[in-house]
Amino acid sequence: MLKILLSGAGGAMGKNVYAAAQNMENCEVVAGVDSKPTPADFPVYKDFSSVKETADVVIDFSNVSNLENLLAYCLKNKCPAVIATTGFSEKQLDDIKLAAREIPIFKTANFSLGVNVLCALAKRATKMLYGFDIEIIEKHHHNKVDAPSGTALMLAEAVNEAADNTLHYEFDRHSKRAKREKTEIGIHSIRGGSIVGEHDVLFAGEGEVITLSHNAESRSVFAVGALKAAEFIVNCKPGLYNMDDLLKL
Repeated sequence: MLKILLSGAGGAMGKNVYAAAQNMENCEVVAGVDSKPTPADFPVYKDFSSVKETADVVIDFSNVSNLENLLAYCLKNKCPAVIATTGFSEKQLDDIKLAAREIPIFKTANFSLGVNVLCALAKRATKMLYGFDIEIIEKHHHNKVDAPSGTALMLAEAVNEAADNTLHYEFDRHSKRAKREKTEIGIHSIRGGSIVGEHDVLFAGEGEVITLSHNAESRSVFAVGALKAAEFIVNCKPGLYNMDDLLKL
């Protein structure tokens, strides 16, 4: 039985991970961490230092401000981590890479299988549609705090990699009155209602437009992906892993 410590237990994704774990015979949430009071069927602590239970892996759907304590707990207990939180600073990303020298860490901006297929398709389309303008549009619910989404940036990085890193990112265009440059990847964010997550990669050429799209209709797809990542990471050596590693199995 895989014993899970759930960071961000009281959030929407935390609740979805717990619900998904209930439907998996080999996964059990033994405890949670959340700064806010969180009624749950398992113990929930305000901070990692208070956790009494022993866990095989931590799944984190919380806030960037929790990273320092999360890594400290995982390093102290030699516990693998699945990090699903987005919006980290460059320093925090460096901290994750440093911790991954000692423990296995699984980090990705999106745990949906479909989104990762979208990334692969976007890479291939970039190579095939040379000279097309590329724009990325992401839509999320009004409670999402980071913009652009981690997934939009993941898609942009995939496109840029396929273009030999010759492109640069242009976020919206409200403060720039100039003709679009051929080396741009335009990235646009929309926030409203209860949109779970929608991402479009638009390739605009002369007289034709191709759009690759992914629409997440339920947060459960991310929860199941995170649990699959947890199953994978507990058997790994120290290092930084992502969905590419999982999908190669």
